[in-house]
Amino acid sequence: MPSNGEFRQNTEVVASLARAISGFLNPRVWWLTVAPFVMSAAIWGLILFAGWERANAWVRGFLAQWPALDGVERAIAFIGLGGLHMVFAPFLIIAFAIPLIVATILLLIGVTSMPAVIAHLGRRRFAHLDTLRGGSLLGSIGYGSWSTLIFLVLMIVTLPLWFVPPFLAIVPPVLWGWLTYRMMSYDALALHASADERRILLRRHRVPLLVIGIACGLLGAIPAFLWATSIIAIVLFPIIALVSVWLYVVIFVFSALWFGHYCLRALEALRAQTPPPVTRVEPGL
Repeated sequence: MPSNGEFRQNTEVVASLARAISGFLNPRVWWLTVAPFVMSAAIWGLILFAGWERANAWVRGFLAQWPALDGVERAIAFIGLGGLHMVFAPFLIIAFAIPLIVATILLLIGVTSMPAVIAHLGRRRFAHLDTLRGGSLLGSIGYGSWSTLIFLVLMIVTLPLWFVPPFLAIVPPVLWGWLTYRMMSYDALALHASADERRILLRRHRVPLLVIGIACGLLGAIPAFLWATSIIAIVLFPIIALVSVWLYVVIFVFSALWFGHYCLRALEALRAQTPPPVTRVEPGL
């Protein structure tokens, strides 16, 4: 049976989710999706526009070096889908680009939307919490970049498992959840918590924070599915790509609310448990 502390953490995960859903209905929150969407769409739009043809040519040349794929193409042609092999290269490009795109959006959310979300929560629900500013913009960028690098290494190492059941349903959500929880937790606590408080909270609440991250990662499968299906309809790909980027931004802004509510509530509980420092008065002479 879970301990009282674990039960309270599990209850707070659900309560924070309910508060995040309620807060997400606020029109002001939706404005926070504009800046990261415009910036990420501009960055990756330029990258894909400038390098799409060269990337396609390189991947097709790489695939042509594998004779085993000839049998796959013949089998596809035999069942009447002879042109399907033409989407192999675009599909692989998008498959490798998605983690980088998502990491970019997470970084942009941390820089643009997350501070606004935490400031909003600080005014509305946690005005009594002192702001000790244990994090910074440079710290957020550095922490996020380091977490992204670790994520990419883990992704490459575990990539063969992504295509093997049941690991297909386990490994990607856990990795996405880990990355989301690392980046969102730092940004959620950067303004109000001290560095020591942040380390304590991340250690004590690692499991529920990872659960929230995995749940948000599973939501991220929706735009990933749109990416994959839009490859088949090449004509619609630019439009669906923009919609997918916007959905990622919306999901991560919602994630910022969820992490913000949970982390600030955890910080509130931590400070309530910590006795205030005792001021010693020296006797007069």
